[in-house]
Amino acid sequence: MLELGCPSLSTDPDAVRVYKDEVVDVEFATADGALMSAVGPNHYRAGDALLTGSTGDRWGVSRDRFDAKYRPCEGVVAGHAGRYRNVPVLIHAKQIGVPFRVARSAGGDVLTGEAGDWAVEYAPGDCGLVARARFEAVYRLAPAGAGDTR
Repeated sequence: MLELGCPSLSTDPDAVRVYKDEVVDVEFATADGALMSAVGPNHYRAGDALLTGSTGDRWGVSRDRFDAKYRPCEGVVAGHAGRYRNVPVLIHAKQIGVPFRVARSAGGDVLTGEAGDWAVEYAPGDCGLVARARFEAVYRLAPAGAGDTR
């Protein structure tokens, strides 16, 4: 199994720039805990957002990251349970051809992917893993040159 740690995809010539386009259902944790996502454990703290994506996948997002990356849909008061849409932000992603592991952050939860799944870098030190079917359903390739920093 390939161990990627939290890869720096921004400098990887084989990585692509993508953005997510999704409305999710959100509740907020009342106590610390963990949930099992499709690719591994997601530990969370009281107050963190617990998301259910359009493909049925569940995962946790720290409250500060959630507030920066999601906006309430019409009729939902920010900070309350309901439907939220992600703010489209360009990230780096790379499809991996063998089974692999990715750390969400240094010392963070470790996620396990199958051949064909995607390693993603949301920001330096903030990584993830997206199963191939979910990636194809909710991620879009960025137009050539959009936010290109290479």
